[in-house]
Amino acid sequence: MPNTPVASAVTLSDVVLTRRVNRSQQIEVLDSVTLSAAEGSTVAIVGPSGCGKSTLLEVACGMLKPTSGTVTAQPAAMMAQRDLLLPWATALDNAALALRAAGLSRDDARDQAADWFPKLGIAGFENVRPAQLSGGMRQRVAFARTLLAGRPVIALDEPFAALDALSRIEARAWLSDALAAGGRTALLVTHDVEEAVLLADRIIVLSPRPAKVVESLSVEIAKPRRRSDPQVVAMRQSILELLGAGQ
Repeated sequence: MPNTPVASAVTLSDVVLTRRVNRSQQIEVLDSVTLSAAEGSTVAIVGPSGCGKSTLLEVACGMLKPTSGTVTAQPAAMMAQRDLLLPWATALDNAALALRAAGLSRDDARDQAADWFPKLGIAGFENVRPAQLSGGMRQRVAFARTLLAGRPVIALDEPFAALDALSRIEARAWLSDALAAGGRTALLVTHDVEEAVLLADRIIVLSPRPAKVVESLSVEIAKPRRRSDPQVVAMRQSILELLGAGQ
């Protein structure tokens, strides 16, 4: 019996993006980028620093219009590198912001947001303000806010870049569980190749700017994945070699 094709949540076809530096000069940031993300999958985007990973994410989310090429994507909510929590609001009210913006009453928004706190391991911190939360906890609140926006696609732009090594390991675990439980399509930009291998179903490897797709790799490793798994180690090394060749 033939496999039923999986619908694509995000598709970019031959996307080119140029930016004007000054009146007489333009730079090309993206060069004929083609990629897709199947519904319910996690796609990681890796590449050299400054190659255009974050720009590609903004194009995929409809925040930037490409110079040429086509983008077809379901509605997306984006979580930036910084958590951008409101310092005067509690963790619960920060998580509920997207629901309030959608028109829900404060009580209804807080009730829905509160359901995510146990799932993300931050139950008991609902009434704490951001300054009293660790970096990892702040990211969990920001992630809850992104999920509660209710969009079928979530875009994560190096969400753990500011965390220390131990916090990153912990963050990967809860993010993996949340993505598996949520059924959303996720686009993850990361500079950490190991993180990409541990979390993603597909990894897009980009060249230096202007970014081209060097390789699109399916990650056929059973989840949950461990850093010490020989398949994880081998794939990480293979991608690092691709990036080295690209540079």
